[in-house]
Amino acid sequence: MSRYFDELETRSADQRAAAIARALPDQITRARALPGYAGTLDAVHPATITSVAALATLPVLRKSDLGRAQAGAAPFGGFTTRPASGFAHIFQSPGPIYEPGGTEHDWWRMGRFLHACGIGLGDIVQNCFGYHLTPAGMIFESGARAVGAAVLPAGTGQTELQVTASRDVGVTAYAGTPDYLKVILDKADEMGISLGITRAAVGGGALFPSLRQEYKERGILCLQSYATADLGNIAYESAAQEGMIVDEGVIVEIVTPGTGNPVAPGQVGEVVVTTLNPDYPLIRFATGDLSAAMEGISPCGRTNMRIKGWMGRADQTTKIKGMFVRPEQVAQLVAKHAEISRARVIASREGEMDVMTVQIESAGGSADAYAGTVAEVLKLKGKIELMTPGSLPNDGKVIEDQRVYD
Repeated sequence: MSRYFDELETRSADQRAAAIARALPDQITRARALPGYAGTLDAVHPATITSVAALATLPVLRKSDLGRAQAGAAPFGGFTTRPASGFAHIFQSPGPIYEPGGTEHDWWRMGRFLHACGIGLGDIVQNCFGYHLTPAGMIFESGARAVGAAVLPAGTGQTELQVTASRDVGVTAYAGTPDYLKVILDKADEMGISLGITRAAVGGGALFPSLRQEYKERGILCLQSYATADLGNIAYESAAQEGMIVDEGVIVEIVTPGTGNPVAPGQVGEVVVTTLNPDYPLIRFATGDLSAAMEGISPCGRTNMRIKGWMGRADQTTKIKGMFVRPEQVAQLVAKHAEISRARVIASREGEMDVMTVQIESAGGSADAYAGTVAEVLKLKGKIELMTPGSLPNDGKVIEDQRVYD
């Protein structure tokens, strides 16, 4: 097996930027022609969107936007370049939100991750992701097909049968959530059966270091990917296990939650993804997940941007004193004063009363000067704490709920 899935993984920064400059205008052109983008991209000139910096000038698309559009134009809300009948599959995720799926070569781009796991021709993958309505099972099956591996479409449940089938068909690799593999392995131990699984491609949940170590002690290399039903594969681990490498078929930005504004390098923010899939051109799609970009390239030699993986949720909307405070309101507060670099709203309790404290990183100004803006933008009065620039935690939170509910 070759070290890399293809030559795209080791491109220079200049080569990758040149490819983006060619691909983005075409993708923006496709999107502008779709009814789902009516009113949002009308004034955009695709020929001018040739870099990630230029992409950052466009509006962010959110899952809630898809839901509203699909309610009026089922099933895909006018965001696909094919009719529903033109896709191989139509999936339904909670919401409900409908997603298209194709069977063309590696439509979800999961083969790159499976290759990084060392899975390929001659392997049999026990695919324990679900096949019912949601697309995870098919996403990983298409990836296995792309690398030449056979698939045991197992799903979850009936663990004894899973163990028996794994042994009987000679399964060598696992795909599924991080913890379900342990369920299978423990059941195999209980049944006195030895399984041949040596690699695991996991996603859809947290891979805790202790669990990864347990698999390692069993002789299993366990790596994780970051994918969504809308976008397919976004980023993945390699054997280096230093961050997650962004897939070559997407462009990832990290922005301040509630906005489309890129954060400074290394800062935690919301993951926003533009997919280059011509069938489903999602432009600046906000995942609602937090992460941060990492410096440098992976020791494995893959040169694309790396992120730290999932670091929490960006939707931190919190009700304080009966009023919702949203991340976009905190962003508006920062924008009102040029000297403010960051702000953080903290919800706490004193006695039986909610208290709102607004911590503001500012190079100047006074608490009294900001109190009016806080009341105007957040629709609530609160305590103002002035902070030294750079002193707020780098955790992506703009709203922190410290109240204890028990």
